[in-house]
Parts: sequence; C-alpha cells; structure tokens
Amino acid sequence: MPSFASHDETVLHYDVLTPDAAGAPERPPLVVLAGGPARHPEYLGDLAGLTRLRTLVVLHQRGVGASSPSPTAPAASWPALADDVEALRRHLGLAEIELLGHSAGTRVALAYAARHPHRLASLCLLTPPAQWLVTVPDDSSHIITGHRAEPWYADYVAHRIAATAAKTASDLNHLFPYLAPIAWSRWTAQAREHEATGAWHPAAQDLFFAGADPAGILIGLAQVHCPVLVVAGADDGLTGLAPVLAVADLFTNGRAVTIAGAGHYPWVEQPQAFTAALAGFYRRPADTA
Repeated sequence: MPSFASHDETVLHYDVLTPDAAGAPERPPLVVLAGGPARHPEYLGDLAGLTRLRTLVVLHQRGVGASSPSPTAPAASWPALADDVEALRRHLGLAEIELLGHSAGTRVALAYAARHPHRLASLCLLTPPAQWLVTVPDDSSHIITGHRAEPWYADYVAHRIAATAAKTASDLNHLFPYLAPIAWSRWTAQAREHEATGAWHPAAQDLFFAGADPAGILIGLAQVHCPVLVVAGADDGLTGLAPVLAVADLFTNGRAVTIAGAGHYPWVEQPQAFTAALAGFYRRPADTA
C-alpha cells in the first residue's frame, strides 16, 4: 500500500494501476485526482482501460480511503490540496507530471496548474464544474428538462430544493440518490450500479469547500503552456455542456472534446468513444519515439 508524508507530514495513500496483462510494458505515470468531492477513487476504475497508455497513480484525498484526515481545516480546502499533489510529485521523483482530474478533482488540478505550471507535462480535465471559471451561460437546465418524461424526474424535482438548502455533506448525501440520475445520459442498471461504487467521506467533503479561496488561480492558468484536454459529456446535467467546452479556451494549448450519449461519467457510458478521445492525447511511448 504505497503512501507518503505530505508537506505537513499527513500520511496520504495512492493506488498504482497497471495493465492486467502479464508482461505488459511499463507506462509513464499519470497522476489522477478523483472527484466527489471526497469520494473514494474506486469509482474511477481504470478509466476504461487508460492503463494501456499510462500507469495510473491515483491519489486518495485527505480523509478519504486509506489517507489520513487533515490535522487542520485550511490544508483540506481544495486550493490547498494542490500542495498534496506537489508533495506526491516530489515523492515520485518526477521533474514534471501528467495530471488528470475528474469533476471536483479538476478544481485541485487547476489549483496545481496555476501554482506549478512549469511542473506540468499535460493536463486532462474530465467533466469539470466550470461556472467558477467562465461566464458562458449554464445550459444544464436544458439538459435536465430533457429528462422530464423519465420515471425518476418527479423525485428529482421534489428533492432539488432541499439539496440546494443542505448545510452539510451528510445532509446532501442523504438526498443524492434522488439527484444522481441527472449526471447520466441514461439512468440504466449500469448507472445505478456505478453510483453505488465509491464511498463518500462527509468530513472531508465539508472541508473541501470550507474557506476555499480561488484568488489568483484564473490568472495563473495563463502560464500553463502544456497540452490541455477538456472532456465533456454532451448530456451532463451536473455541469452543462457549453461552460465545460469553454474551459479549453482558458489555455494557450487547450482543446475540448464532447462525448455524445454520455453524462458526468463518459468512461462508463461510452467507453469506446472515451478511449478514442484520450488515445490521441496520451500516445503510447513508442508513438513519440
């Protein structure tokens, strides 16, 4: 169980995921940040076989999974969690890292990018929440109302106001089963099974946003010159589509791709399209020789 001591000596765990095939060649490392916030990263799986292109180094957020809880609240807010990523880079002995974040994990990835742009070889943002970054109108309501004929929709409408008013992560998590379908293009048995994967850690969830100050992050992103890929789900009711696509325009070397027939978890709903989108971004080592 690999672990390391972060900048304040908090012991953090990370998983190392490689191809299952015996004798598979070693791939370059890709640091992966899960979302939630504070959801156990097992819900990511191997990102539809991304281990064929990269060795996934999946960090467990403070207070999540095998990682120790944060001794202080400020060190557990999402901008400060970028310091744990930098500590992981040093622990791995890498001059620069490739970094991928999903959902709330993209906030941490962007904080890291703004603080350490020279330490990034690439940046991939999967279905990032974008309203704090861009001014493009949110089109998520249009996506959500497109589901109004589905049997779960009435329950969603009945509980969304309570979710907005929730004061703690525990309160919100209690309502989440009614809200979860909006994250999916189709609320199938596969989607329901996936939503049951990856435990939530309420204490770490609450600290993630507590006192978070994003000041300077947007300005810092102008210094990011590595390749940046933004992946959007065409039917993502959590983030909308247009704001997510606009995130790519924040970078000098950014581009966006839309996965049709997918919501917030495109590697689950459309694994082939997801794999194809990332294959062009994460070329095999032999491809770059």
